[in-house]
Amino acid sequence: MNDRFREVKARLRQLDLVLDRGGYAHVELAQAISNVRRLVKRGDRSREPSPEIVASLDKAEAIGRAILAG
Repeated sequence: MNDRFREVKARLRQLDLVLDRGGYAHVELAQAISNVRRLVKRGDRSREPSPEIVASLDKAEAIGRAILAG
């Protein structure tokens, strides 16, 4: 597995913690995480993550930060 993919997976695990803390009440975050998971599952782990994966992960993290701040 590529090191960048490891980083993506670690960031995804952090988002899972945010989602768990919210009791799955944050549908938008859950959908964003699900989208990232689908993209990662289809991605080639021997290469760099696609721009689509990175953009989706960034969007999910932004939603997570908004939840934690709000």
